[in-house]
Amino acid sequence: MMFWDPTFLLIIPPLILGLWAQYKIKSTYAKYSKVNARSGITGADVAQRILGDAQIPVSNTPEAYPGNVACGLACVPGALTDHYDPRNRMLNLSQDVYYGRSIAALGVAAHEVGHAVQHARLYSPLMIRNIVYPVTSIGSSLAFPLFFIGFLFRYGVLMEIGILFFALAVFFTVLTLPVEFNASRRALVALEHGGYLTTDELAGARSVLSAAALTYVAAAAMAIMQLVRMLLLSRRN
Repeated sequence: MMFWDPTFLLIIPPLILGLWAQYKIKSTYAKYSKVNARSGITGADVAQRILGDAQIPVSNTPEAYPGNVACGLACVPGALTDHYDPRNRMLNLSQDVYYGRSIAALGVAAHEVGHAVQHARLYSPLMIRNIVYPVTSIGSSLAFPLFFIGFLFRYGVLMEIGILFFALAVFFTVLTLPVEFNASRRALVALEHGGYLTTDELAGARSVLSAAALTYVAAAAMAIMQLVRMLLLSRRN
């Protein structure tokens, strides 16, 4: 949403932070994706081993396990498309991570496993995020159109509804931060305790995960500033 007025200045700092975060994750990942780990294992290997260490079975049909504590593992196309899907308990690793033997590959794989462990352990922020996701996904798509229409036609009710929807989206974005930070912490602990990376290699993995975390911080900052901007515009209207 782009209203060209002084409030637009609010989103410039998070916009710059977002651009810096994208540069940082791409450059850091590229650097450490060229450095193979001494252990010689792949991202898929480390994912299976960490899941095993956490006593979470790897299965193509995780829903068949009692208590839904199992986790699937799959290779998906694309670059940096790695993610854990809590809906089907599937750990999806990009080709470079799944087959890769680099410090970056092992760090990213371990991070995504962290989300699977969170799910199995019923980590509160993740469970809350899973509950609110359907509402926030719909609300975020409606928030700006409703607010924009209300702003143009000076219809305050629509603006308030748009703000409410976007506030839910902001809540989801902010709630993502502890989920991501905790997954990275779990990843580094697992990589160290399992001996999958040496001490100096762990520093590289930490750099990759820290750069990735910065993208979430930037997204949260942008969402918060957009919400503040909407509130200021609604008061002027």
